[in-house]
Amino acid sequence: MRRTVHPLPHLLRRTATVALALTAVLGTTALGPQRPAAAAEDPTTLVNPFIGTRNEGNTFPGAAVPFGMVQLSPDTGHGTGYDYDETHIRGFSTVHLSGVGCRLGGDLPVLPTTGDVTETDNARYAAAFRHEDETARPGYYRVRLGSYGGITAELSATAHTGRQRYTFPATDRANVMFNAGQSLHRTVSTSIEVLDDRTVRATITGRGFCRDTRPYTVHTLTRFDRPFASWGTWSGDRTTSGSRASRSAGGRNGAWVRFDTARDRTVEATTAISYVDAAGAERNLKAEAAGFDATAAAAHSAWQRRLGDVRVTGGAPELRRTFYSSLYRAFLSPNTGSDVDGRYTGWDGRVHRAKGFTYYQNWSLWDTYRTQAQLLALLAPREARDMALSVLRIDAEGGWLPKWGYATVETNIMTGDPVTPYLTNAFHHGLLAGHEEEAYRALRKNADGVPPGGSPYAGREGNARYVKNGFVPYEPGRPPAKPGDSDLQQGASATLEYALADGMLAKMARALGHRADAARYAARSRNYRRLFDPATGFFRPRDAAGAFTGDAAPARSPGFHEGTAWQYQWLVPQDMPGLVRLLGGPAATEKRLDSFFALDRLLADPARTAREVWVNGPYDYYNADKYNPQNEPDLIAPYAYLSAGRPWKTTDVVHAALTLFTDAPSGMTGNDDLGTMSAWMVLSAIGVYPVQPGADVWGLSTPVFDRVELRLDRRWYPRGRFTVSAPGTSRTDRYVTAVRLDGRAHDRTYLTTAQLRRSDRLEFTVGARPSGWGTGAGAAPPAIG
Repeated sequence: MRRTVHPLPHLLRRTATVALALTAVLGTTALGPQRPAAAAEDPTTLVNPFIGTRNEGNTFPGAAVPFGMVQLSPDTGHGTGYDYDETHIRGFSTVHLSGVGCRLGGDLPVLPTTGDVTETDNARYAAAFRHEDETARPGYYRVRLGSYGGITAELSATAHTGRQRYTFPATDRANVMFNAGQSLHRTVSTSIEVLDDRTVRATITGRGFCRDTRPYTVHTLTRFDRPFASWGTWSGDRTTSGSRASRSAGGRNGAWVRFDTARDRTVEATTAISYVDAAGAERNLKAEAAGFDATAAAAHSAWQRRLGDVRVTGGAPELRRTFYSSLYRAFLSPNTGSDVDGRYTGWDGRVHRAKGFTYYQNWSLWDTYRTQAQLLALLAPREARDMALSVLRIDAEGGWLPKWGYATVETNIMTGDPVTPYLTNAFHHGLLAGHEEEAYRALRKNADGVPPGGSPYAGREGNARYVKNGFVPYEPGRPPAKPGDSDLQQGASATLEYALADGMLAKMARALGHRADAARYAARSRNYRRLFDPATGFFRPRDAAGAFTGDAAPARSPGFHEGTAWQYQWLVPQDMPGLVRLLGGPAATEKRLDSFFALDRLLADPARTAREVWVNGPYDYYNADKYNPQNEPDLIAPYAYLSAGRPWKTTDVVHAALTLFTDAPSGMTGNDDLGTMSAWMVLSAIGVYPVQPGADVWGLSTPVFDRVELRLDRRWYPRGRFTVSAPGTSRTDRYVTAVRLDGRAHDRTYLTTAQLRRSDRLEFTVGARPSGWGTGAGAAPPAIG
């Protein structure tokens, strides 16, 4: 299909630096026939921001810088922002999160129009557009709107601002519409003011996501490069020319400013945001204001540097594009939460100042603890350190650790205890240096208790009974104690998630010398066994009295959040050897895995099996006995073959799953969930995957590139680089026959973080048939004891 990422304009071609060198290699790659790679390839040209904008990937194509506060992007009417199949743009708004599954963000959609302002609903004044008139690349977006005589809109961004350039037709009624009252979420109160003949200020308080939440507030300030000819505001359906201010308690309101573009058709504006106050937005604007071309060039350079830390050799062009597009999306969040002066709004509602670090926000932890946290610890440790410190600030200021945090509030979405493996992962990567005991105290409080009733946090809602009885009871009729999801309504999966977190905390406790705690948490990490029903051979929920309950068929068993007993049976990374014994040994485990992945059909036709046997709809979580690569609960499942002594089958499954990632709008598998799925693709393509999320163990599978060079931060990785090579890897030659680490034979199917730190070269030898590599005693990842 037509590529939607277009060449760099002349300015960026002049200012870009070469950040990636790829060597042409003949042969057939793992996911397609290979073509010679360019001698020098800018990695930003390999990114397609439109991947995932169709079929509920819920990504956005607009402009952002790595981990920026602002993501300036078009909204088309879809609940999370942009949908490739829609034909009208309602506005370009300041905040989007990549791949969220519920309405969130979309604050202050702004749209250029012409003529009299008669409509105030952005669904009615929306502008038509065609994809042929649309361009996107990292840090830049452009579209020619078909309505209003043809207006070209260009977007770029800095960390705290969104830069806009509108090219109007020649007219004396060129408008820029600011819609304060319509966001992707529900607005609680909004105000907008035309401060002077160049400046518009807005304050938006909203709430929502998958459930109702406490409100949060974002402040915006927009300054134009030329004075307005006139202005006006609206409230509801009523427009008032010349009015400077409009306020609403949750209704529709906004403002417009007008220009005469008969001679000068171009209008530029910068919108800054702050979650602290209007003064913070003003400071952010002053610190980061620049002309449009300079902003776009700086954004391009930031992405070129970030993506240039990974260099790949080999692979078909489409594979390289999907890989770098996934890498790009993995660097979009979490997002900067502090202003340029370090101030931020904490979860206690008060203003604090970050000293010596950047404060981050937006925590999709149920998703990201499995893949993205590890990728960022590897490739962006400085930012990952600040992110971990930010999570500790949430506990210090708000009283508890988060579960799913948006902006300045907790949403309590999803179940389990994802913050524990998130922070223990940071510990094992050395990101908590100087804060280890602070983190441990917060994690211990979280693991042993429940937030008080007056706290907005849900924490481990089922913890009292879990600690007492070893499981979270399944109580489907019980309403959540607080807004959000309830662990008691998903008792089976909550038990598995708690046990996983306990295992990871046990390892951290042992490393810090807390031996009694380590033994206690290690014992609790084996609570997954309390869900095992010998009559069915699967995990099942228990009711409050301890009896197994619900449908006994594992594909229909209740109590598993967004999944089934088939899919959750592999979520025991803390004790895979114990799980294998529970299932009847390696042979029985292998047989069950073969059925789960439909391996006989997969070997005959991997891509078709992935699309027609595994995958149904993006939100089809239930009534399934097969792998669901579109959602988080069983992302780790392909690596269970390592524990069954059949490592080559991990490669069979992983390479089949990678075919679901393509260079097309529908080329995501499920919601991206703030980079989770993208990070899964990147790590699996490299061949090094975190099989114990929250610990320090990485499982190995065959890479899909001949060579991947990682440039690493020497503060955490003294060698400064790590290279993974697999010469000749292809669809046919995909089986590992030998592995060498720094030139020495490596027979285990995993690495530790310590090994990764002190090594710089991992070499795979591949062939056309499975071998005995990785099948010996002690080759599989060990349990956390």
